Amino acid sequence: MTVTATRTRGYPAVLGALGVVLVLSVLVATGIGPVSVPAGEVLGILVHRLSGGTGGAGTAEVVIWRFRFPRVLLAVVVGAGLALAGAVVQSVVRNPVADPHLLGLSSGASVGAVLVLTSGATLFGTLTVPVTAFAGATAAMVLVLALARQQGRLQPLRLVLVGVACAHLFSGVTSFLLAGTNDAAAQQQIIFWLLGGLSGTQWQALPVPALVVAATTVVLLARARRLNVLVLGDDACAALGVPAPRLRWQLLMLTTLLTGTVVAVSGGIGFVGLIIGHLARMVVGADHRRALPIAAVLGAVFLVWSDVLARLVIAPAELPIGVVTAFLGVPLFLLVMRGRGQRLEGAA
Repeated sequence: MTVTATRTRGYPAVLGALGVVLVLSVLVATGIGPVSVPAGEVLGILVHRLSGGTGGAGTAEVVIWRFRFPRVLLAVVVGAGLALAGAVVQSVVRNPVADPHLLGLSSGASVGAVLVLTSGATLFGTLTVPVTAFAGATAAMVLVLALARQQGRLQPLRLVLVGVACAHLFSGVTSFLLAGTNDAAAQQQIIFWLLGGLSGTQWQALPVPALVVAATTVVLLARARRLNVLVLGDDACAALGVPAPRLRWQLLMLTTLLTGTVVAVSGGIGFVGLIIGHLARMVVGADHRRALPIAAVLGAVFLVWSDVLARLVIAPAELPIGVVTAFLGVPLFLLVMRGRGQRLEGAA
């Protein structure tokens, strides 16, 4: 029996096991904090609330329902979204170190958000920062795609090079805006946002990113078979009747929507999109029909526990979650790359 066949047969069990891990992670993570609540009690509170109960005003119930549970759910949504975006971008541009940060999406979102934070604009009320961050990510992707087109075609290598250049440009604009403000409170908020954070998450922050991640996941899974072909190159796509340029454009715009939405509510969280796609392929192979769901669940679990560490490491203060994902992500990425290198050497 081939390795591919073994992975195919084991896929439902792997996905089911990871689903259980995710549910348990949500329950345990929701109970962790200055006011510790056992997982069993957390489950009871959530079942009571989700079944329509209004409950009392006990400290544990208020902390769980109003503060921790929406925050953990947002970590699930953001982690899944970033992991999916990273896995798709790596396949579209056929570059193992590609992710939304590499294409300038996160940097573009940062420009939009920082522009608002430094100017004090409140055009959309509490949604001003998320809306402008999403607009910045969209503008960045449109610019990168426009500059990367050559003779009417989108070249993967050119796309990466243009994305890196634009990311540095947007980072420079962000630094300029940050240096130009004398508001110490705004500077602190900007720095925290640039490194990512989920503190202060409220229920109203969840519906839009959750809906976008869910809808985008469905669309990506519907295109997973074509994405498998796209990885083989434009010649293979032409032979199999897959319009590579149009498919690449569609997938990148979906990635922009996904990244812009989650970055808008969480800030710039790195390494999730970079490493989770590799881990998913190591577990279930390169077929995107299996790798994308696994990546989404792995990304959710990874960010839930990264957020827990962000809350605990320097408690009662809080680390930006991007710091935690960097400390966890770099060793994981090096291990993944080492494993890939050893497999390539063994196959040579």
